[in-house]
Amino acid sequence: QVQLVESGGGLVQAGDSLRLSCAASGRTFSNYAMGWFRQAPGKEREFVAAISRSGVNTAYADSVKGRFTISRDNAKNTVYLQMNSLKPEDTAVYYCAGHWALMRATPTTIAPYGYWGRGTQVTVSS
Repeated sequence: QVQLVESGGGLVQAGDSLRLSCAASGRTFSNYAMGWFRQAPGKEREFVAAISRSGVNTAYADSVKGRFTISRDNAKNTVYLQMNSLKPEDTAVYYCAGHWALMRATPTTIAPYGYWGRGTQVTVSS
């Protein structure tokens, strides 16, 4: 089992920045590709960003490319999502997810991820 706990959400204004963190425990963190997803009210959960086991490979949704950066610190068992130039449409609950993966994998769909956190709310006001 892998336990994931997100933190860092909050209420910000458009144009502001936030950094989300996801702390993992329970298994060898470096064996897992990690992803961030989000779900806005009335919408399906969608992919935001993913990072490979070593952190060398990353993937982003087009809607956040150039504004968000995913990173990880395997020594701290933590994955981060730096969010800059936030927009009201970024408002959602953000979820961290883990997938036991091959070295370079960066899954961009929900299905491969077997472990999920409970989410952290991000609200961006205009």
